[in-house]
Amino acid sequence: MEPEHRAVLRKFRVLLSDQLLISDAIVPFLFQEGVLTEAQVEQVEGQLTNRQKNLKLLDILPNRGPRAFSAFVEALRDFSWIRDQLLQELQNTPGTGSPGASAGPPRLHGDASGLPDSGLQKVPSDRELSRLASRLGADWEAVLLDLGVSSEALYRCRSDHSLNTGAAVLAGLVLWRRSEGRKATLGRLLRSLEAAGVHPSVLEDAVLG
Repeated sequence: MEPEHRAVLRKFRVLLSDQLLISDAIVPFLFQEGVLTEAQVEQVEGQLTNRQKNLKLLDILPNRGPRAFSAFVEALRDFSWIRDQLLQELQNTPGTGSPGASAGPPRLHGDASGLPDSGLQKVPSDRELSRLASRLGADWEAVLLDLGVSSEALYRCRSDHSLNTGAAVLAGLVLWRRSEGRKATLGRLLRSLEAAGVHPSVLEDAVLG
C-alpha cells in the first residue's frame, strides 16, 4: 500500500472503526479480490465486537499490497459517505493523482517481472521453487498465506524445518503447488509476491537466473 493510502486510513481510523459493518459485504469482497487470505478473514471475524473487527481489518490492510486501498474503497459501496471522505482526503494530499489512479488490477505483465506473459501460466518446477525459497527472506510467511496456505500448515513447515528457513519455505511452496494443481502458476506466485511487497525481480531471478 502506498504511504498516502496508509496515511488516509490512519487519519480516518476512528471513523472507520465506529461506523463500518464489514462482515456482510466488505470482508467477503476483499477475500474475493485476493486482498485478504482465508486465514486473515478468520482473524477479522474472530473478533468479539464489530469495532474490534474493523480495527483488525485496518491493521491488516496496509500490508496487503498495492491494490488493497483501491479494493477497500470499492468495497465501501454501501458506505458512500465514508468512501467520499476517503477519496476527498486522498485528492487533497499533495503529490497524489486522481482518486482512482491506483484502482487498476495487479500488474501481471512481462514488463513488470521480466517474464513473458505466456511463461506466467506455467506451473513452477522443483528447481524454480527451490531457487525462489532461497530468495524470499523475511516476507515468506506473508507470501504463503496469500497463496492460501493455512496458518496451521505454515506452523508445521516451521516446526518440521526449525533449523533451516529455506527448507520451511520450500515445503510451503510445494504444499501450495500440490494443493492447487494447474492453478499453481508463476502468475499466481507473482500476485502474492506483489501483495507481500516483494519485488517481481525476485521471481525473475528464480526462474531465469
